Amino acid sequence: MICRRGTPKCLRGGSTVADFVQRDSIVRRIWGDGDIVLLVFAGSAAEFALNRAVDWLFFTGKLPADPIGRLFSTAAYAQQIVFADTQTATRALDRIRAVHQAVERQRGQNIPDWAHRDVLYMLIDYSERAHETLARPLNAEEQRELYDVFRRVGVGLGIPDLPETYAEWKEDRERHLRRDLVRGEGTDALYAQYRKHLGPWRHHLLLRIQGLLTPDHVRGLLRLKRAAWLRPLIRLYPVLVRAGLRSMIQRALMPSAHLAAVRGLDHRPERAPMPRHAEQVPA
Repeated sequence: MICRRGTPKCLRGGSTVADFVQRDSIVRRIWGDGDIVLLVFAGSAAEFALNRAVDWLFFTGKLPADPIGRLFSTAAYAQQIVFADTQTATRALDRIRAVHQAVERQRGQNIPDWAHRDVLYMLIDYSERAHETLARPLNAEEQRELYDVFRRVGVGLGIPDLPETYAEWKEDRERHLRRDLVRGEGTDALYAQYRKHLGPWRHHLLLRIQGLLTPDHVRGLLRLKRAAWLRPLIRLYPVLVRAGLRSMIQRALMPSAHLAAVRGLDHRPERAPMPRHAEQVPA
C-alpha cells in the first residue's frame, strides 16, 4: 500500500490511522481559518468572564495574567486535535485531562462537570457564529457534523451527560446559558485584563465584535451594544483579503507582540506543534 500526501497517516506495514476529523469537514475549514478562530475566541472571551466557575481561572492565574497568550495556546491545542489522526488526538485529549486533574489536586476540589460542558458548548456555538459572521450560516448537515466532532472531543475529555444530537445540544446550551452565567467581580477583573493587554481602542473594537457574536443573554449581562454597523464591514473583510490587504489589517488590529501567533492560526499541518501548556477550561 502506498500512502500519499493528503491521505490518512501511514504506519509501517501499510496500515493507516484514520483522521480524527475528515479532511473535507466543515470543522477543518472553520478551525483552519485564522480569522474565524479569532472570532471564536472573541466571543468566548465574553462568556468566559461571566461563567460561575470563573474562580478557577483566578486560581491558577494564568489566563488573567496573559489572556491573549492563553487564547493562542488554547487555539493551538484545538487545532492539534482537529487536524490530527485519531491516535494523536487521543493523546492530546489525555494531556488536557491531565492538566485539569493536576489543577484539581492542587486546589483540593474538582472542576464541576457543568463547567467542562460550558467550555465545550462555547467552542461549538462560537464556531458556528463566527463562520456565519465571516462567511455564511452552516447548513443542517454541517451543524450536525460540527456537534459530532466536539461531542467526541467531550467524550475524550471525560465530560459526562453530553446530548446525543445537535438539536438536543441546542436546548441544553440554552439551559447552561441561563443557569451558569452571572456578572460579578471576576467579570470586571477579566475585562480589565483584556483592556490592559489590548489597549483602549482595540478593547473597544473587541466589545463591538462581541456585541455581534454573543447570544442575547450574554450581551444583556455584559451590556454590550449590538453594533449592527460593524457587520457590513466584517462582510467586506474577505474582499480586502483577496486584494492582498490581510497582513496590513492584522498589523493594525493586533498588538505586535502577538502578530506572529495570529498568522500562525492559519493551519499548516506540518506546523502544528503541541504547545507546552494549555488551559481549555475555566481553570
